[in-house]
Parts: sequence; structure tokens; C-alpha cells
Amino acid sequence: MGKHEASLKRTALFDRHQALGARIVPFAGWEMPVQYAGILAEHRTVRTAAGLFDLGHMGQVDVTGPDALKFLQFSTTSDVSTLSPGEAKYGLLPNDDGGVVDDIIVYRYPEGEDGYMICVNASNADRDVDWWNTLRERRRDLDVTIEDVSPRIGMIAIQGPQSEAIVKKITEAPVEDVDYFSWRDGVFAGVDAKVARTGYTGEDGFEFYASNDEIGSIWDALLEAGADEGVAPIGLGARDTLRLEARMPLYGQELGDDISPYEAGLGWAVSLTKGDFVGRDKMEQVKTDGPKRRTVGFNTVGRSGTPRAHSVVEVDGREVGFVTSGAYSPTLEQNIGLALVERDVAGVGKPLQIIVRDKPVEAVQVRTPFYKREQF
Repeated sequence: MGKHEASLKRTALFDRHQALGARIVPFAGWEMPVQYAGILAEHRTVRTAAGLFDLGHMGQVDVTGPDALKFLQFSTTSDVSTLSPGEAKYGLLPNDDGGVVDDIIVYRYPEGEDGYMICVNASNADRDVDWWNTLRERRRDLDVTIEDVSPRIGMIAIQGPQSEAIVKKITEAPVEDVDYFSWRDGVFAGVDAKVARTGYTGEDGFEFYASNDEIGSIWDALLEAGADEGVAPIGLGARDTLRLEARMPLYGQELGDDISPYEAGLGWAVSLTKGDFVGRDKMEQVKTDGPKRRTVGFNTVGRSGTPRAHSVVEVDGREVGFVTSGAYSPTLEQNIGLALVERDVAGVGKPLQIIVRDKPVEAVQVRTPFYKREQF
């Protein structure tokens, strides 16, 4: 094993992935399962039954103290003041230039606990904490504590139409009462954990936060309890195609330091009315002027190679942008993608040419999300 491989981190479930025959790849500094039975099969399992995901590589950051709310109002784009105990909200961690350091979920701790926990992307966890610490120095008037609690917390998710039925088998907690974008305490397979209902696949499902020492017991119990419903472990490959069909952004592709939330189609995650926050004036200017670029969805026309991230996008031979995400959609059985393009060429029904293997592939812009389930 080389130095690079030796430095990769492993989640608490790594041995289980090996025993299940997963193909392990480096991802964001971790050794993670990219697939087990295969991406197509795993994708369809989540859409039709239920899939189990190891999210132990994701980061968790506690923000506590008397001024925790004021600090989060200053350092994130969403209006955190609207959260009641046990509620969660999607938001963005902005930079001073109106771009995005990361996309996040802010959880207010349930009744009886103080402060907030923020779930951040694996690839950005260290950078996010460094940025929050920088902002804390900038706001020395605020009494706030920032703690990276990732090393002691494990995270798994179950996603798919059978998720609720399976989770009910391992707990007496009324999980049917867990609202979308909320979390609560419970005992699952004998383990004290917090269960949330957010999701990154377009399906209903739950996320579990528990100690790294005990998260494996929940994983094992869900695999066993869901055997009759067809539950299966799911790797990063299918996670990516599932989130793309649901038009959920991936940091580093749809979002970045130089991409405005309004260009990414995430203006709804920005509250310009809550008061001052990092990058606010730059973001307001983009909204007022109208973003110069827009993120659009597209399908390719006819048989073609699959567009990938960074593929050049042209209109009538003129370069107008680039693909942010592209994949074969197992649900739609065609190639789909998202692209960041100049706003004058953006619009449902308008044509694009995607350069795939040095050849232009015809595409047409479509409404997103590409897939939307029936709401529970």
C-alpha cells in the first residue's frame, strides 16, 4: 500500500463493506464502496424497494453557545431563526465573494439540548471548520463554540419506498411521525441514535446518527429486517445517479467558490431579508442584475456517449458553458445532465450540443427534476 492509500480514512463500517464484496475506491480522503451488485441494480433497488448507504465520511460540526444562532445567521445563507427544536434546514456556507464554500444541512437540537449540528460534505469538512473559525475571529463579539464532532459520530441512511416499513421493525419509536427535514432521538436495534428525514436520492427515507462504536448494529439490523423487502447496500455510484435524477446538487460540480447560488438554481436557499451575512451584498447584486449563467437540465437526443462533468457545451459552434453532472439515468433509460450555461441560451426546449469524445452530441433542455416520486 502506497503512502497515499495509507493516508485514506475508513468509516466504522469498512470491514462490513469488504465482507459484502464492495468495490472500494478513494473518495474525498476516504476508502468508500462505489458499488456492490452494480450501479444499475443498486439504483433500481432504491427506486423500488430500499437501499442502505454508509455516510460515515460526511462531517458533523456542533455550533453551540449563547450566540450560536447569531453566528449561524451571519455565516450561512438560510434563515436559521425559523427552526424550532428538532427541525432542520438546507443552506449554504457562503464566501465573501458571493460564491459557496459548501452546501449544508443545519439541525437544531431537539428539545432539552442546546445549539445546532451541521452536516457538511466529506470533501469540505476540514475547510468548512477552518472557515467557521476564521469567521468566529471576525465576530469576536459573539460567544460561540465550534466543534468538529465527526470523529465520534457515524452516519447511515436508508432510502426507498420500503424504508419506513423496514425501520419500524427495529424500533418502537413512531418513525412515521418524523416530519421531512426534522430529527429526533430514539432507540434503534438497541442503540441510542438520532433519526432524521432529509435524503439525497429523491426517495423517502431516514438518516441515523449514532456513535461510531454502535452505528454498525443499526446497519446490521436494517439489512436483516429488510431482507423480505429487498433491501441492499448501495455504493457511491448509484448515490450519484439517484441524486442527479432528483436534481440535487453536488458540491464541486453544481456548486463552487465561483458559482453563485442564483446561477446554481439555489436562490431559494438564500434569505436576503434576514439581515447581514457573509457575501450577502454580492449575492443580492447577482439576483438584482440577473445571473449571467444558469444551471439547466438536458437530455441527449438519440444514441450517444454519456456526457460527463466538465464536458464543453456549445450552441451553433459557440462555447456557452460546461456540463456540471452527467450520467445514464437508469429510471429514464437515457442520458441526462446538468450544465452551467450563458443565460441567453438557457430555456426549456432549447438545443445544446455537448462535446463528448471530441464530437458534438445533440441535446435538448428539459424541466428538472428529471425524476420525482409520489409524495408520502
